[in-house]
Amino acid sequence: MEDSFFDKKYSKTNFTEQFLPKGDYENCIFENCDFSNSDISETKFIDCTFTACNLSMTKLNNSVFRDCTFIECKMLAVHFEDCNEYGLSFSFTNCLLNHSSFYQTKMKGLDFKTCQLVEVDFTQCDLTQASFSNCDLLNAKFENTVLEKADLRTARNYSIDPTINKIRKAKFTLPDVLGLLDKYDIEIEKL
Repeated sequence: MEDSFFDKKYSKTNFTEQFLPKGDYENCIFENCDFSNSDISETKFIDCTFTACNLSMTKLNNSVFRDCTFIECKMLAVHFEDCNEYGLSFSFTNCLLNHSSFYQTKMKGLDFKTCQLVEVDFTQCDLTQASFSNCDLLNAKFENTVLEKADLRTARNYSIDPTINKIRKAKFTLPDVLGLLDKYDIEIEKL
């Protein structure tokens, strides 16, 4: 039988030496915790906040994240597609998510604020109404991705092929919108 934890605060805890006990965590706060290379599979997080935590290369097999917030977290090479997709919802602020993967994940309305998303895989994701506020999307992979009504007005360094992605009513601004033309290998000059 798994344990349930409510309204608990974990601060400066190293979960790489002793893994977080499997169970249900509701309205818990994790501050400056190290989960890197640990295994939090089969764990449920509801209304939890992670601040300044290192979750790089953490295993998330069938983990549940509902209404979770990540602030200033380091999350390199995390495979979010391994999470339980039922009710999956989270937001990221000032996070480092390079080389992570959201492959085939449904995340309507997902909110990224000032995140580094270098070489992140968004292949076959549903990012309808997602927001990429002030995010770096250098070499991020968008293939058969739904970006309808997504907000990329302050995002930069993205390359999105509109012929293989759904971008209807997505929001872009100049000059970064030119990332929609990258596949054509053309030169555009301002007169």
